[in-house]
Amino acid sequence: MDIISKFNNQELIFIWYLLIINIISFFTFGIDKSKSEKDKWRIKESTMIILSVFGGSSGGIIGMIIFKHKTNKKKFYIGIPIIFLINKIVELFIFGCIK
Repeated sequence: MDIISKFNNQELIFIWYLLIINIISFFTFGIDKSKSEKDKWRIKESTMIILSVFGGSSGGIIGMIIFKHKTNKKKFYIGIPIIFLINKIVELFIFGCIK
């Protein structure tokens, strides 16, 4: 039995959504880091936080670690992990693991 058949259509759409928003979040951290090193126009911090709130916290954390970006800012090194935990609780509710 393949793993995809275990999910209904709404769950598959949500999984694709999470995949896409986390990829976007990851690359947003990378792009902002690159722009900061070149002293160019930057991505707003609020944009990175909003992406994390709407499900991209995993990509945000991975981006922070890989690009070594925003790791000295309290609202990121504390805030993004807290958002991550909240995201995971919401996902557990959505997938019916918590009722």
